[in-house]
Amino acid sequence: MIKRIRTQDLRVGMFVCDLNCDWLDHPFLRSRFLLRQDSQIASIVAHGIQEVDIDTRLGLDCPHAPTRQEEIRRHEQELVQLARNSVAVPNRVALAEEWETASRIFRETQHIVTDTLSGVRQGQPLVLDALDEAVSEVAGSILRNPGALLSLSRIRDKDNYTYRHCIGVSALLINFCQLENPDARILHTVGMGGMLHDVGKMRIPGEILTKPGRLSDAEYAIMKTHVDEGIRILETMPCIDPIVIRIAGEHHERHDGSGYPQGAAGDRISRFGQMAAIVDVYDALTSDRCYHRGMAPTEALRRIYEWSRFYFSRPLVGVFLRTIGIYPVGSLVRLESGRLAVVTEHDSSNLLTPVVKVIADPKRGRMTPYRLDLSRPLGSGGGDAICGHEDGARLGIDPLEWLVGDPG
Repeated sequence: MIKRIRTQDLRVGMFVCDLNCDWLDHPFLRSRFLLRQDSQIASIVAHGIQEVDIDTRLGLDCPHAPTRQEEIRRHEQELVQLARNSVAVPNRVALAEEWETASRIFRETQHIVTDTLSGVRQGQPLVLDALDEAVSEVAGSILRNPGALLSLSRIRDKDNYTYRHCIGVSALLINFCQLENPDARILHTVGMGGMLHDVGKMRIPGEILTKPGRLSDAEYAIMKTHVDEGIRILETMPCIDPIVIRIAGEHHERHDGSGYPQGAAGDRISRFGQMAAIVDVYDALTSDRCYHRGMAPTEALRRIYEWSRFYFSRPLVGVFLRTIGIYPVGSLVRLESGRLAVVTEHDSSNLLTPVVKVIADPKRGRMTPYRLDLSRPLGSGGGDAICGHEDGARLGIDPLEWLVGDPG
């Protein structure tokens, strides 16, 4: 039986089967191991891990702990309730209308970010002119229809993760912030903060930054210096907004004080820093990396909601969910009828009833895709409901290929 327990309840003889810290570039070479000595437990606690999963078939039990499935069901029910009481931000243009423009913006921004950060790695001064224009383009696309650019930013090349991650965090931060503070200057500033939040990684040795596996303790210590390195780089810029520096300096801080570099907690972390921490982890979880495959967006949201007991502000996580939906655009979902569909648009009045594109039927297999508005009753273009999300990789389906076309 798999159980979820607090790290304070760990004992020698227990078998850890999941460290439950996918968001952390931790130095543990394995996520499944038998606890043989107290120093292993001390190391887990020292890295800020609050809960782990144990396999009671392979080691000692913790009788009072809930099972992992019980915890997952509880969190999913809470998320559904949260979504039921939330409304989405209405789109200004349709996804199909924005897709071509967003694709161009993404391609051009990728080149600009790569050139800008590569220059820093080569010892050149940070130049923001081209990046400034790129942020304006990204913000414009997000305000018209965030689903287009946010979906494109999930199409990842794991070999260029660092550069594409910057675009993803920038777009997510702009989308996150527009619900609370739609001021154009603030949106541009947080977008720039997202683009530059990892600029300090350009001072990290390449063999550590792109290592195809978990980092050693020594390598992890070096990796963590990228935050202070980023602050130093940004502080050399005479006109840089303090918000940009706060985002770069605080995106690894955690609400319970377990983050770095300052170990700040709660309101000691700026609001923009707390927002950056959430989107940085979400983007990392949904991305393919050299040592793990990205998870489905809905699963990543469930994890972040679960971790908001410790690491993130739960009210801010609720706001984040409102901005992208419990089933983000591009999510593969299973309907109560058994059909598979891809989420293409959110209903502004209910996050649980988005517009979807039905792509497969269990009785007929692949089919000519068609639009279904789940907010409408049967006979009016609706008549179905989402019963859960699906892992496209497991089914051999890339939902992003179906968003605005039919891959055939």
